[in-house]
Amino acid sequence: MRLVKLLLLLTTLAVVTSTKSRPDYSLIPRKRKAVVPDEQRLLETILYDYNTAARPVYNASKTVTVKFGLTLTQIADMDEVNQVLTTNVWLEQEWTDERLTWDPSDYNGLEVLRIPCQRIWLPDIVLYNSADDFTEGFMQTKAMVTSKGNVFWPPPAKLRSSCKIDITYFPFDDQKCHMKFGSWTYDGHQVDITNRSEVIDLDNYVFSGEWQLLYIKMIRNEVHYGCCDEPYPDVTFYIVMRRRTLYYLFNIIFPCLWLTVLSLLGFWLPPDSGEKITLGITVLLAFSVFMLLIAESMPATSEFVPLIGIYLTVTMAMTSLSIVLTVFVLQLHHVGPHQKAVPLLVRKLVIEGIGRLLCMKSHLKHYYTRQTDQNRADEIALSNLEDQNNGRLRSHVPDIQVGSADRNVSYDGLSNHLRILVSKSGDEDDMQDIINDWRLVAHIMDRFLFWLFLIGSFLSSITILVFCPLTKPAV
Repeated sequence: MRLVKLLLLLTTLAVVTSTKSRPDYSLIPRKRKAVVPDEQRLLETILYDYNTAARPVYNASKTVTVKFGLTLTQIADMDEVNQVLTTNVWLEQEWTDERLTWDPSDYNGLEVLRIPCQRIWLPDIVLYNSADDFTEGFMQTKAMVTSKGNVFWPPPAKLRSSCKIDITYFPFDDQKCHMKFGSWTYDGHQVDITNRSEVIDLDNYVFSGEWQLLYIKMIRNEVHYGCCDEPYPDVTFYIVMRRRTLYYLFNIIFPCLWLTVLSLLGFWLPPDSGEKITLGITVLLAFSVFMLLIAESMPATSEFVPLIGIYLTVTMAMTSLSIVLTVFVLQLHHVGPHQKAVPLLVRKLVIEGIGRLLCMKSHLKHYYTRQTDQNRADEIALSNLEDQNNGRLRSHVPDIQVGSADRNVSYDGLSNHLRILVSKSGDEDDMQDIINDWRLVAHIMDRFLFWLFLIGSFLSSITILVFCPLTKPAV
């Protein structure tokens, strides 16, 4: 009996204890039923068991058509030395993915879905003539997918494409570069590439300060290789640009023209100044510096020679020749006292021919006046010597009270002394006249070389810097 009472007591205590320790679940808020967004449900549905390596068609014999377009935003750089064109573009790619379709009514009218491009199939379109490695692809932007399976993927990219530079008419040159896009592994029966539009979008184009965009066009091509029968299509964009010449006019061409003028002014410097050769050598060194500056910005190729390089070479050659001829003119001007008289041929050709042609009347007038005075002085001297016994000669000699024989001896001595004096004076005058004649020849040659080099510089500048750029072939 006691045992039964003890069991009843323990049972009662256990029931009371369990009742007190049980939590009141009515005070805990209930968890609401989970709500999945429409886009999340759609992504989970269409990407379930989706394989990005398979082409987006159910029938393997069907071709995936990729519409490819381009939006040019900027011509960032043209590297003439490495022959690389850098452009900023938007690559517009559009195709149909049969696996990415849905009924918009099942997702509250959702028509367009943005999907990370890493989770869907993408065409392996690359830039064939890329100057960079292929390890870095396009920017991994999201692709826009419609309910009918149309996929539009416009990744922005900075492309560095190889471009053959023709520097013949630099800095008045036009350049034609191309960018060739195509699938790297698929042939034309698997992935066909076509033009997305007939016109290139330039609404977002930022104008370049160095290059003027003449036009841009795209052409679809099909290439057949000897190894395979399948076609390999590509879309090639041709960009035609013209260099803006204002920078080069003020920094290269105009300074070269001023240096040419300075080299011409060297012919007007007096030979006694001693600066004629110094000026010519200074101008020649300045041309050499300009040649080095231009060579640094040009590709190291022997296929093309730029016009500005030809112009500088011609001008440097003319400047060097002017220095050589200046040395010759200085030699004529600084003749020594033992120099022979000017030959008759040189006198006729230079003094009477070129001098009159250059209208150097003042110098020729002085020359002819000096010649007339010299001839007249010679005649007077000879007349005085022949009339040594006449009254005029005796009137200048004081009377000497000597005999007739002594008087004759005195007259003969005076006559001999006069002959010596007149002969010496005449020799000095003749030597000075020879020096003056050679200086006149040097002066006339200076003027002749000035006009000769002026005409040569003008013709070379007009031909190389004006006519050649105007007659360049169209790109």
